[in-house]
Amino acid sequence: MLGLTFAAPLALAALVGLPALWILLRVTPPRPRRIDFPPLALVADLLPQRQTPARTPPWLLILRMLIAAALILAVAGPVWSPGGAGFGGGKTPLLVLLDNGATAAHDWRDRLRVATDAVEGAARDGRAVAVIGLAEPAAPVDAQTPAAALERLRALAPRPYLSPRDPHLQSIGTFLDKNRAAALVWITDGVAGETADAAGRFVKGLGDLVGGAGASLTVLKADRPPALGLAASDAGGKLVARVLRAAPNGRDVGVVRALDQKGLPLAERDFALKPDATVAEVAFDMPTELRNGISRIEIANERSAGAVSLVDERGRRRRVGLVFGGTLDQSQPLLAPLYYLSRALDPFADVQQPRGAIGLSESINQLLDNQVSVLVLADVGALDDKTSARIAKFVDDGGLLLRFAGPRLAAGNDPLVPVRLRRGGRTLGGTLSWDAPKTVAPFPPESPFAGLTPPADIGVRRQILAEPDGDLPGKTWASLQDGTPIVTAQKRGQGRIVLFHVTADTTWSNLPLSGLFIDMLRRVVALAGAGPAEGTQAADGSRARVAVLAPRATLDGFGVLGSPPASATAVPADYADRGSREHPPGFYGPPDGGISVNPLKPDDRLAALDFAPLGAVGTGTLAGAKTVDLRPGLFSAALLFLVLDTLAGLWLGGFLGRLRSLRGRPAALLIAAFVLALPAPPARAEQPAANRPNGIESALITRLAYIVTGDAAVDEASRAGLTGLTQMLAARTALEPGEPAGLDPAKDELAFYPLIYWPIAANRPQPSEAAIRKIDAFMRNGGTVLFDTRDALTNRPGGPPSPEATYLRTMLATLEVPELEPVPADHVLTKAFYLVDSFPGRYATGQTWVETLPPAAEGGERRPARAGDGVSPIIITSNDLAAAWAVGRRGEPLYPITGGDQRQREMAFRGGVNIVIYTLTGNYKADQVHVPALLERLGQ
Repeated sequence: MLGLTFAAPLALAALVGLPALWILLRVTPPRPRRIDFPPLALVADLLPQRQTPARTPPWLLILRMLIAAALILAVAGPVWSPGGAGFGGGKTPLLVLLDNGATAAHDWRDRLRVATDAVEGAARDGRAVAVIGLAEPAAPVDAQTPAAALERLRALAPRPYLSPRDPHLQSIGTFLDKNRAAALVWITDGVAGETADAAGRFVKGLGDLVGGAGASLTVLKADRPPALGLAASDAGGKLVARVLRAAPNGRDVGVVRALDQKGLPLAERDFALKPDATVAEVAFDMPTELRNGISRIEIANERSAGAVSLVDERGRRRRVGLVFGGTLDQSQPLLAPLYYLSRALDPFADVQQPRGAIGLSESINQLLDNQVSVLVLADVGALDDKTSARIAKFVDDGGLLLRFAGPRLAAGNDPLVPVRLRRGGRTLGGTLSWDAPKTVAPFPPESPFAGLTPPADIGVRRQILAEPDGDLPGKTWASLQDGTPIVTAQKRGQGRIVLFHVTADTTWSNLPLSGLFIDMLRRVVALAGAGPAEGTQAADGSRARVAVLAPRATLDGFGVLGSPPASATAVPADYADRGSREHPPGFYGPPDGGISVNPLKPDDRLAALDFAPLGAVGTGTLAGAKTVDLRPGLFSAALLFLVLDTLAGLWLGGFLGRLRSLRGRPAALLIAAFVLALPAPPARAEQPAANRPNGIESALITRLAYIVTGDAAVDEASRAGLTGLTQMLAARTALEPGEPAGLDPAKDELAFYPLIYWPIAANRPQPSEAAIRKIDAFMRNGGTVLFDTRDALTNRPGGPPSPEATYLRTMLATLEVPELEPVPADHVLTKAFYLVDSFPGRYATGQTWVETLPPAAEGGERRPARAGDGVSPIIITSNDLAAAWAVGRRGEPLYPITGGDQRQREMAFRGGVNIVIYTLTGNYKADQVHVPALLERLGQ
């Protein structure tokens, strides 16, 4: 039968024995009916009113034959694959091609399920299998055993970058040369990938290889085509994100979120794609402070690296202050230098100018008081010592001073310049000059302006000359065709000083009228607060190349930031390409001056795969390729038929007729009714009415919560444990929480609860995808989840992980879990209410883990307090806290504790109180004002 296979087809031979079973059952009558022998009715009952048949009735024979047939078929292991069509059938090898690029993670489980079903189907047919991940590096592939292919399949994971598929054509061709008439199945999302040309070459090449080898090809497409989001450039002060799709697919609406570095949402915008559109733009128009806090833009509920765009320092909107050194009559609209500068900076910076008719020093101080990132001085000459000192401190602290030349700067002697300047200016093209106006030379590769092309019509008529110096080449970012510097820069302290040797208006050159001027300013402003980008002088006197930045945190295929893989390499500081295997998407360089690499560039577009070159191939969807195991249904049918057979035997044997003897016996009927009416034995403790409170009740009363796992013993321990902790909080603190709530994370609202206790039950199924996403949102928005594996006695350091630890790792694999560390001795958790040094539960040997604190400042004795409330979104322990907290109706402990310390239960309650107070109050006790009191309590 098409699509029906058997894991043990030899078991079907037992069907041949069904006729013999028919004959055997036919000659075997059912059990004779038992007749009572009352002495007083001996004569009346000599002849029974009902005769027992000599042979088994035909309908009972048929029922028993069905039981035997169902058991035989179930043992044979039938599997129904309506969409797979056997993937070629026969004994030919099977080659599985699996798309695992940046667009694969949103339905990765479905893809793995279909691929696994295909490999297991090949195993039942005794076929060899090969697996190729099309986002992996191209490598030779050979047919393997199905078991080895399954191991290879489990090792594959979604990659955070788009990779061309065509490098794999050579490996596929080699495989088909060795295995003619093989079967191929391609599980794809229908997205062209890195480029449409490369995708077209792959499809055409695959079609040629399949046709030339006489092979069969089945294409399975994703049921839910992906939508991708990426951040574009700054447009008029707005951060613009574009939502892309390869083709209209019905997914027309959604939500784009902007998150900060801690994963907390800063803004959300709805997007709507027209039915025939593939691009939609979403703009985030926010205050500069909030805008500069954006670190990540993502499409909500789209678990894919392609749906994430990271924002680095280049995407921040800098606050730029403008000061002109000329007089009021020179600051004419449309002519003054500040007009050209403000028009050039407006698209990507928050431009500020002094308010009121105030002097030069007051203007500079006013802007510095406003905490500008870039201070622009246009033709500013001599400054008083106090103002110069404040500007120098501004630069040393990381600010960027951008200066433009002019008559005042040329006549002055200002130390706040990157190079020594020659008094006066150089005039080109005048009546007393032999030189004609010069244009800008191509930018050197080590310059921040590298990649920009100077227009040929730019002319410089006058400039300030730099004195020749051995360090001058290393400070030059741009020069004229004759080699004289036109832009120089120097790093001082943590900041920079950049000098344009021409004016910011058109009096000395026409550079301010060109688009190059805007691009140059954009790159200069982007360096505010960033690391070194200019070329440096090497030891041998040669020019160094652009600085390279090592990977700091990279995205995985699900869009979760984590440690960089071993294959990740550094990128140049001016890297502007999309992510790749060597440069996976993520953050590179130091946190205060790095760059981000994204899966897609701002100008990328997605295209749908064109399968026409493949010709007539089998196509389907992932849902249609679902494999159904028929064994459970056959075993259930056999069990049902067996129950019917038993009832039929009782009926034919007369046992069911004995129920009639109860008629007329009211006492017996009363006793039977009383027994049936008895309630089931109650549980040891009733579930409280507040176990599943509604939204209003949860919003009005602070209460702790626990996750209902489905394991009755674990859930009862969690309920009793949180009840005991709630009573302890009410008795010892000012908090009076309500009864604890049992939650289903997939259905219940989690935002009402500050702390959720999640005991790990390894015998229960993994939570659904909806539950995982709600827990992720709960932790991102400030909630804390306390995971308790309860395996401190069975988990050994250095040994294999316990089932509970394995369960937790699997569950947290797709969550953005921060870096964790054992609770430090100076952590707020150890002093939130009680002074404790450990967090025991039923066991005291396990470790408690929290989010890693930032390192201490250089030369400091203590690590700084975290920004915000500083509460770790996740706490992990193995000490079975709920069992130590659990109390009965009379307040008696319900579970014994291990260890010889009689105060362990008391310390468990104290640790629990600290955890609750910590989640409610944050890190206020990290303040230095509490240190003397705490030291006094400790006796130090």
